[in-house]
Amino acid sequence: MKTLKDVSVGQTARVKRIHGEGALRRRIMDMGITKGVEIYVRKVAPLGDPVELTIRGYELSIRKNEAEAIEVEA
Repeated sequence: MKTLKDVSVGQTARVKRIHGEGALRRRIMDMGITKGVEIYVRKVAPLGDPVELTIRGYELSIRKNEAEAIEVEA
């Protein structure tokens, strides 16, 4: 299983599934990350947290634990 955390800077991935339950899952979906959407990884902070993404025409920063809950396909 490849997660968004595993995607390198400069690559694009498509969301396959969102893991997690309750508030975490709802929060991820409220940010516009839903099944089938393409995500471009713009930057990763030096210590790996947060990750800056481009999704649906806007920029978004998410934490590493949130990125681990997003299963993607390259």
